Amino acid sequence: MAAVAWWYPGELPGGLWGALGIVNGVLTVVVAADLLAAVRPASIEVVRRHPPTAVMGESVPLGWTLRHRGSRRVRVVIADDLAPSLGAATRRAAAVLPARGTAELTTTLRPQRRGRFDLVEVAVRTTGPLGLVQRERRRDVPTVLRVHPPFRSREEAELRIRRARILEVGMRSARGLGGGTEFEQLREYSPDDEFRRIDWAASARTGRPIVRTYRPELNQSVVVLLDNGRLSAARVAGVPRLEHGMDAAIMLTAVATRLGDKVGLVTFDQEIRSVVAPARRVDQVTRVTEAMYALEPVLAESDYRMALRHVTTRFRRRSLFVLLTDLNEQAWLESLLPQLPRILRHHVVVVGSVTDPDVARWATQTVVDSSDAYRRAAAIAALDERRRVADRLRVMGATVVDAPPGKLAGQLTDVYLKVKSTGRL
Repeated sequence: MAAVAWWYPGELPGGLWGALGIVNGVLTVVVAADLLAAVRPASIEVVRRHPPTAVMGESVPLGWTLRHRGSRRVRVVIADDLAPSLGAATRRAAAVLPARGTAELTTTLRPQRRGRFDLVEVAVRTTGPLGLVQRERRRDVPTVLRVHPPFRSREEAELRIRRARILEVGMRSARGLGGGTEFEQLREYSPDDEFRRIDWAASARTGRPIVRTYRPELNQSVVVLLDNGRLSAARVAGVPRLEHGMDAAIMLTAVATRLGDKVGLVTFDQEIRSVVAPARRVDQVTRVTEAMYALEPVLAESDYRMALRHVTTRFRRRSLFVLLTDLNEQAWLESLLPQLPRILRHHVVVVGSVTDPDVARWATQTVVDSSDAYRRAAAIAALDERRRVADRLRVMGATVVDAPPGKLAGQLTDVYLKVKSTGRL
């Protein structure tokens, strides 16, 4: 009121100034009384509730439990300090709490980035009985949310598991022919059986042709090496190469463990970041995901020598090594190719990489100006480099899977199934 009077262009009667002073005094007293009567935010207990893990791109509930320890009814507003990448439907919530009452408030999260999120601070604001003033206090409510990478190839994994099990019980598939190496049983010969499977001793005893049947061996070892260095930071189809590698690692783990084999994981860049020992546990997919969900590519060259030395020293049993990286000629010539012959004498090596569809498109685009010409020349040179590296690896005895985005996990799993069915391990 005093401010209105101050800016009033005319002159006010002397008595009106006195009245305004009284009104201002009354308002000040009322506001002060409302402030004193407002419930202290410290008397409001806040508990944050959410699952310990979430999957990137999928919704997960988050809730707050408010408990009022005071003897008066109070209106409360809370604001949670949630990272924008968690995709919260709302960060604020309000409730009216009765004396010594409780309220449950909820929202949903849809994380857009994987990793570890430490959720700490919540602001609590209470309103006075007259609604004139508010009191606020920030408090720590520490919880941790781990956001895992999505398993985009889940349906493909289930399809391959079903197909492999159908083949295991003896049904034929035009794409899946191949015998195992572990003896299963003897049975009578049928026209579809291979001649070399006949057991002549058993045939002589029974007087009719008998064949040996085999099944793929169980308890084989698969070790996935996931590159977390500079090459994995490059974006392909909108996400870093590392994300494609994670999907392939999860799919290989899901399929191999369900088919009776042991799967392990080693993540590395300039140092070993995490190790999951090969196992056939029911929760092995979860263990592998936990070991790599918080990885962020390191913008430095990976130490391949160190990583390969680690796995060959730690995992001496013959295994299938699946290296998820990029086909970079400089990295391979300097550190990987010299070591491959020694590793291939004892292990089966598969190299998995993702091709960039933009580079393939630039290599065939129509040249309009000089910038198009330079881009096309660089793309053709990059594709030639990848082909040279892949050819050298294949000549040395490694298997190379250079797949487009979305296809790497499935093609790597097909290679694993072929290696398993043909007894190369």
